[in-house]
Amino acid sequence: MTMRELFLLEPDTDEGGWQERALCAQTDPEAFFPEKGGSTREAKKVCQTCEVRQDCLESALGNDERFGIWGGLSERERRKLKKRAV
Repeated sequence: MTMRELFLLEPDTDEGGWQERALCAQTDPEAFFPEKGGSTREAKKVCQTCEVRQDCLESALGNDERFGIWGGLSERERRKLKKRAV
């Protein structure tokens, strides 16, 4: 019989921690999920000064987020970015 040791690890501060530092977490979430045809200007303005913008965008691309503004890009802009990367 093999005995295995289990270690409880502290959550990785980089994994998901960026979400707590995101400026969008401190603003109106509806701005980041506008209705079809609605303006994305306000959300993108917030993203421009956000210190975790790149982490947000990488997460959205990695998780195939299809709705909302992530990392300062709309759904359409993220699709274009992914197509260029392929």
